Amino acid sequence: MNAFNELNFKNRFVQLGEDYFQAKPPVPVNSPYLVSFNREAAALIDLDLSKIEKSKLAEYFSGNLALSGATPLAMAYSGHQFGSYNPQLGDGRGLLLGEVQNERGEFWDIYLKGSGQTRFCRGFDGRATFRSSIREYLCQEAMHGLGIRTTRSLALVSTGELIYRQHPEPAGIVTRLARTHIRFGSFEYFFKTNRPEHVTRLADHVIEHYFPDIARENDRYRLMYRKITENTAEMIAGWQSVGFGHGVMNTDNMTLLGETFDYGPFGFIDRFNPRYVCNASDTHGRYAFNQQPEIGRWNLFKLGETLQHLVPIEDLQEELNRFSIHFNKEFQRRMAAKLGLTIIDSDFEELMNNLFRLLAAHQPDYTNFFRRLAYHRSGGIEDLSAAFHQRPEDLETWLAQYERLLDREDIHPDEQKKRLTQTNPKFILRNYLAQRAIDAALMEQDYSEIERLLTLLKNPFCDPDREAFSENDPDQYSADTPDAQLGMQVSCSA
Repeated sequence: MNAFNELNFKNRFVQLGEDYFQAKPPVPVNSPYLVSFNREAAALIDLDLSKIEKSKLAEYFSGNLALSGATPLAMAYSGHQFGSYNPQLGDGRGLLLGEVQNERGEFWDIYLKGSGQTRFCRGFDGRATFRSSIREYLCQEAMHGLGIRTTRSLALVSTGELIYRQHPEPAGIVTRLARTHIRFGSFEYFFKTNRPEHVTRLADHVIEHYFPDIARENDRYRLMYRKITENTAEMIAGWQSVGFGHGVMNTDNMTLLGETFDYGPFGFIDRFNPRYVCNASDTHGRYAFNQQPEIGRWNLFKLGETLQHLVPIEDLQEELNRFSIHFNKEFQRRMAAKLGLTIIDSDFEELMNNLFRLLAAHQPDYTNFFRRLAYHRSGGIEDLSAAFHQRPEDLETWLAQYERLLDREDIHPDEQKKRLTQTNPKFILRNYLAQRAIDAALMEQDYSEIERLLTLLKNPFCDPDREAFSENDPDQYSADTPDAQLGMQVSCSA
């Protein structure tokens, strides 16, 4: 384990040359304060907190102190936003400090989000609000706890400065870890400016460093596209299984390795509504929950367009057609696990289709429906059936079908309970819980709620140590969303 100045930087992206980025140090802030530090994420880069002066942590994580070996840069990219091409994007408020190789040979990007202006900032201030920084910091770890492909949170800093959105508000910086920050939009940037040789060079870089197993294949560019397609399908299948809405599925927010990325106006479904729109700015529902798989496919189509000089169009189309197959396979696998089943056949598909019709008709809390289902064979049927009081026979009919498949696999009630509680979370990052932590942080400089949520979300399937919560009953964090907060939306203003 290392101190900051002993990190093993291997900055591979910088080797592509300055057409791909702007070399740029972070803009210093006046009074940085370390709000939270994630030791589990620190272990990914072999960072040892005991070797660092605690007084300097905020200076490093705000960008005020430079890391030895870092080469901070703002990456160039463009992208399709809400279906329309925007040529002027790029890292306008974030910097890739560099890539660290850990003792296991894994590479991790270290990225500061909210680190000041770059040439890509388009006249904005290059900062991020503290409220959006809190949300991103918490949700990256929440998704990791749920077993969904995601970037990670290393640190959260308040800058001590005010920035202006609808009104003055505090700024924050999140230190993000990711296996790559190369996006679909990284390819679009050069494709749309008629620089196919730059697209080829970027593709070669991706294959060499992220997909080395295909480097010697004659059809390596097609295989690269296949891997990206599969990664994306698996990521979105994970979202759909846990009821996560990303909110801003622009092509510049899609990474090649299929990690959930750039958390903004996201939201977890509370009462089941397949048309849930978590982004208040998405007035047409382009990124509604039930549209996410199709949007993922559309984004992959746009990525495929950039590779047409490397892969025949019919081959790209064939790979794109595999997206739905791969998505459905992964989604069914995850849903079978949520139900404690292992046999996936036509009977299971019928069960699942009937389940989603049941959920759409009665709109129970999505997360808690599956959690409560774990206890329905051991006396917990009342908690499960409360949301179905208008037509309880609908639930009874579905449960009878479910029981037949459990019996077919000879699954004992105790085993079913074990499987479901290990697969269906007790805790998710509900928007109203995130807002409660934000309000305490902004109004009272009380960051304890951030830490409590982080503790629960890192291990969402387990009951926490109740002593650590003192007067705060952890069960309140697993309750159904109160009626007044149902369907809460968040805007893109960050």
